[in-house]
Order: sequence, then structure tokens, then C-alpha cells
Amino acid sequence: MINVKHPIEELNRNQQNFIDSLPDDQKDYHSLLFSYGNAAYRYYNLEVEPTKEDYDEWLQGLEGHFKIDMERNGFENCKSILSFARYVREKRDIGLEDFILDVMGKEDYENFKKLI
Repeated sequence: MINVKHPIEELNRNQQNFIDSLPDDQKDYHSLLFSYGNAAYRYYNLEVEPTKEDYDEWLQGLEGHFKIDMERNGFENCKSILSFARYVREKRDIGLEDFILDVMGKEDYENFKKLI
């Protein structure tokens, strides 16, 4: 059973249909994977508005071609870059793993961690 549902109902149905099609011995494994992925999806879709200052600070920590590419992309285009989104959330004390632990619950989170 997928305990952390995807917020997009069609994807939630697709995930559940996939789980239902599996042999019983694979259902828990894939349910945990979906729960973790769905929690991460929710994390990256939190309403957190980055600032130009966040962008400038983030750029300072980048190196090489990636930094050059992100400077070329500019602030507005970088708002959708996952590493920038995570930087902004972490800066505001919204850590990815703590968020996922909170959403999944301790037992499912620990079981997921044992899988990887």
C-alpha cells in the first residue's frame, strides 16, 4: 500500500495500478519507493519563493561549466532547477530528509532507508 499518495490523482491511480499488478512479495518494496518519491515530489513543490539574493548566494557555491550555465540561464529560469530549489528550502530550514521523514512516518522511512 502506498502510504504517501501523489498529489496528482492520475499519477496516484497509475502507481496504485502498478502495485496491484505486482506479485505480493514485491508490493511493499515498490510501495515504499513510490511513497518516498511522492514525498520528494511534494518537497520540491512546496510554495517557497526564492529571491535574487538566494540565487546569487547559490551561484557562489557552484563551479565550472555548471556555474557558467546557471549564470546564463538567469534567476527566473533557475527557479525550476532542483539543486537551486533544494538550496532555497534548506536555507529556510526545510530539509529534504526531515521533510520526507515527517511525511512518510518513522517506520516507513526507516524501512525505505534499509532498501537503499
